[in-house]
Amino acid sequence: MSPAQVCGASPAPRKPFCAKLYAQVLAAIALGVAIGYFYPGTGESLKPLGDAFIKLVKMIIAPVMFLTIATGIAGMNDLHKVGRVAGKAMVYFLTFSTLALIVGLIVANVVQPGAGLNVGPASLDVQAVNTYAAKAHEQSVTGFLMNIIPPTIVGAFAEGDILQVLFFSVLFGMALAMVGETGKPVVSFLQALIAPVFKLVGILMKAAPIGAFGAMAFTIGKYGIGSVVNLAMLVATFYFTALLFVFGVLGAVCRYNGFSICSLIRYMKEELLLVLAPSSSEAALPSLMEKMEKAGARRSVVGLVIPGGYSFNLDGTNIYMTLAALFIAQATNTDLSIGGSILLLLFAMLPSKGADRITGAGFVTLAVTLFVVPTAPFVGMTLILSVDDFMFACRALTNLLSNAVGTLVVARGGRAG
Repeated sequence: MSPAQVCGASPAPRKPFCAKLYAQVLAAIALGVAIGYFYPGTGESLKPLGDAFIKLVKMIIAPVMFLTIATGIAGMNDLHKVGRVAGKAMVYFLTFSTLALIVGLIVANVVQPGAGLNVGPASLDVQAVNTYAAKAHEQSVTGFLMNIIPPTIVGAFAEGDILQVLFFSVLFGMALAMVGETGKPVVSFLQALIAPVFKLVGILMKAAPIGAFGAMAFTIGKYGIGSVVNLAMLVATFYFTALLFVFGVLGAVCRYNGFSICSLIRYMKEELLLVLAPSSSEAALPSLMEKMEKAGARRSVVGLVIPGGYSFNLDGTNIYMTLAALFIAQATNTDLSIGGSILLLLFAMLPSKGADRITGAGFVTLAVTLFVVPTAPFVGMTLILSVDDFMFACRALTNLLSNAVGTLVVARGGRAG
């Protein structure tokens, strides 16, 4: 069964292949690769196309989140249901974030992608990672928690901070539910506003092929396909581990809940392609929320699980951090015991939370982990700097799939196994 059938959604009418968004995005990606490979200078100059598309999507994320979450919670007769949904979501996030770290730890120790490189830490250029080091020093538990509270209501929307918008939207939705009849005109207005806002999302998505073309042309033009050759083992191991997690761990959860991971991937192909080309999970957030609602998940579930997952359920990032840290240790011949690996796993959990809000998220969270657990030399991060962008897309795809699975699991009553 497909995810839509599981949750009771009716199938969408078929479109001609060339009129489908994912077909247009695929063609744009192929053209972008060709331009970047054969005309690298031109490819680099097309970066503004990808950046502009990301800005268009970010522009609409805050209102989509606010309307979906506030009206969803306001429509609940029992606010205890909000707590139950949030509780189930957090159990899912913590469980599968931990599983992602464990899978990465096992694969890294079995495959050992960094073994044999014999790199001396003293020979590496620490200047290349100084920017990430400074960002890593800025991260703290207190700072992260305090940043969830926006300085002003307008500030949360102006900055487009997902956690801050989520925080305000939940509180506002609960307040609307608590005032009862008095709040109904406000709820009716917000519900009426949903239709034009999602129509705007559809309009903006028509620009996705242009954004995909520009982003892919820039990536190939600047870094070149050959730049991954020397570190191909790390990149290949990361992609293998992500596939193992998606089709093994998430696939088992999907089967237990009555649908297959393959049907979910087919259902979400447009969102996955939106993430693949610009390498930004935010590009797919508005359409993902809409599609999960069409699949039959309640608006309140979608509004809590999807935005929350973007900050607390980053399985792809967790796999990346574990593999990257162990790769550095292996490449520099640093002895990392089982105890040290477990300690690394435990400390890697915290900095990954809210990582989507940091520029260069995966690299910064890796830096935080290496500062806290300095068993692998921090300077070894220069080894993976050149291929980090090639692994970012896979991180984002894995994060997106896990959050979609989590939404359907919570919507069906939390059968996570």
